Amino acid sequence: MLPVDKRLLNLQIYKLLQCVHQKDKEQIKKLVQNGFPNLINFTEPMEGYSALLLACIKNDTDMCSFLLEQGAHPDVQNKMGCTAAMKAAELGHELVLELLAKAKADMTAVDNEGKGILFYCLLPTERHYRCMQIALDYGADVNNCTADRKPLFLQACEHAHHIKEICLHLLEKGANPNARNSATGRTALMEAAREGVVEVVRGLLERGVDVNIFDHERHSAAHFSAKGGFFEVLRVLSAYNADLGLIAMNGNTPLHYAAEGGFSICCKFIGQRGCDPTWKNLLTKTPRTIAKEGGFKAAVTELRKIEKNFAKKSKLGAEEDKSHWTLRLYDWSLEHQAALHKAFEAVDQGDGTVAKDDFISVVQKQCAFVDVEQIRSIAEMHEGPNSEGIDTAEFFKGFKYVQKNCLITSFGPKGKKKKKKGKKQKGKKGNVIPVPICVIPKSACPRREDGFPVYMIEAVQSTADSSHCKQDHPSAHPVHDDRAWYIEEPGKIYMNINCLVRTGDILSLQKAFEEGVPVDIKDKYYKTPLMTACASGNRDVVQYLLEKGADANATDNFMWTPLHHACYNGHLDIAELLVKAGAVVDAPAIGNTTPLMRAIEICRLDIVYFLIDAGADIEMTNSNGKYQLFADSRIIDLLQNKMENLPEVPGKKAAERVVKPKSPSILMPAEPSQVSLPAVEESIPEKTTHSLKDSVIDLNSLITRGATKKDDIAFKPRKIWAPEAAMEELVRKQELLRERLTLDGHSESLTTPFERKIAE
Repeated sequence: MLPVDKRLLNLQIYKLLQCVHQKDKEQIKKLVQNGFPNLINFTEPMEGYSALLLACIKNDTDMCSFLLEQGAHPDVQNKMGCTAAMKAAELGHELVLELLAKAKADMTAVDNEGKGILFYCLLPTERHYRCMQIALDYGADVNNCTADRKPLFLQACEHAHHIKEICLHLLEKGANPNARNSATGRTALMEAAREGVVEVVRGLLERGVDVNIFDHERHSAAHFSAKGGFFEVLRVLSAYNADLGLIAMNGNTPLHYAAEGGFSICCKFIGQRGCDPTWKNLLTKTPRTIAKEGGFKAAVTELRKIEKNFAKKSKLGAEEDKSHWTLRLYDWSLEHQAALHKAFEAVDQGDGTVAKDDFISVVQKQCAFVDVEQIRSIAEMHEGPNSEGIDTAEFFKGFKYVQKNCLITSFGPKGKKKKKKGKKQKGKKGNVIPVPICVIPKSACPRREDGFPVYMIEAVQSTADSSHCKQDHPSAHPVHDDRAWYIEEPGKIYMNINCLVRTGDILSLQKAFEEGVPVDIKDKYYKTPLMTACASGNRDVVQYLLEKGADANATDNFMWTPLHHACYNGHLDIAELLVKAGAVVDAPAIGNTTPLMRAIEICRLDIVYFLIDAGADIEMTNSNGKYQLFADSRIIDLLQNKMENLPEVPGKKAAERVVKPKSPSILMPAEPSQVSLPAVEESIPEKTTHSLKDSVIDLNSLITRGATKKDDIAFKPRKIWAPEAAMEELVRKQELLRERLTLDGHSESLTTPFERKIAE
């Protein structure tokens, strides 16, 4: 092909790919009919994408069907050797993969590394699981190996913790259970044991895998399971006659690895099943030494017990130890309990027992590593005094022929000891939470079309660049802000709307409200954005939310209003805004507590003054019939003066209205430091608008100035970034925060009164 023709071909290929992006079917038809022959199956020269491969990546089933109708071949490969079916399987596009399979795509094709389509399905999602099923149904090779002879099933077992269902399905479809990596010598059983997936380990052992095979470093499946602390895997391996005392090339036994991880239960199990606890590795360390160096006290205690028992059994003149084969029989019976139950039911005498001869014959037939004499001795242990039969349930429990500390029940969590009556136990009482933490149920929480809760909104991200945009000197014209052209656009981030309220992100709130998010939306803790803004003390956000129509009398699950939150956190300026916006001054919460009571509780005299002047009722009591529970001397004097100056009510004694300092319902803390009341804010004069006179002179002046011909030519940037706060604004916020904390009397701490009480 001439260079000119080759260039023209590449241009047509790129034009075809562009049409696939734009879904321009008419142009695709023209290119296929009038362009180079078989243009639809050519690939671009850089990465080797074809039109069908691109449509599969975009998960466009309609375009894939159209391209197949136009003659696209489903087995065209890119530079890496991947076909369209492989890419669809890798991305989990099950509908596209099924479409390609029906178009007779070759499911046995491999890429440049020798990987088939099933290698691309080994990902932990349901979509990839269904893609694997489709590939297997259409003839994919379940025993495919890579170019370096690594089997597919071994690759799956290496990630069995995340793709357990895929491993089991491959095993059912005929995967080789003895798959082995020739480079390391590891088998599928070792990888499944390393991942700690009991179901896969059991499935492999049921298919006759050698449980004691080891890799090039003499590590067996028991080593890997002990290293991960997987007790259930060790139990299954022991049931299939695994050698738990196998020594690796570095001198470590499974007990060494269990001690290294501090797995006390695994140490106990391995030590009881025959591993030598006194064996030293190449570093001359015993398992107990390793556990002691790691600081695992529980493992050290178990290993010390194991060493003592091992020393007793190793003494000269001791009787032959029978615990080894009895433990093997016990572990085997638990693992094959279902099959034994079925066999015992066939010879059951009707009362849950079987005859002695039947018991011996069933166990001998099912279990091959015990002889008749050993089975007979077990049967005699379970035989009743009247020789009526053997209770199979007691045989499975194992307490008649296995020591109590070796039973599986001894490895579980220990139950609490019963308290003796008549004795009072010493100790600290636990903290009792009076009210449980309640959240909105998921079923009652409104959600958007994408599945997110409505209170999760998109956060407008900030991108600072000192070389182009200065923090204190932002660009005056939007065209100068060209960050969207040279900065990669970040992905969307969704945050709780109340988290953005705390940070003062008004731009994100504005975007959310424009998209239809209600201004009074509640999060899972029943808090609205206005409540959060009042609690955090952000005056600007409070002002913005009130302008947007936020309800100043909304309540949470404790019936607290925004005014409760503002008064409890000591924000006088915000309380003034709320009262001006129509907040109820005497709104009762749970326990009939009012904002005035919360202001008295935190000893804020300025807020108490403001609420009383705003019309708060100082005679209101809580649900217990008491007045305020916390107050200092200045607030008590203020309440006394106010209540003494109240007009007399007929039929009511004046003594009932007087607040006594020594009343048990009022607690007198130490005299606080002098707190100055904040200055009253100057009222801002309202701007007066003068109406234009409808006269010839005014109209002429408007026409001359061009006021009547204004067009909206405002520039809208391609990307909106969150504005960076200038240094003056940050300093102003810090000064305002310091002023509030000084008024509160806690300038050294940024915690709320509630958090301070919890800390105390």
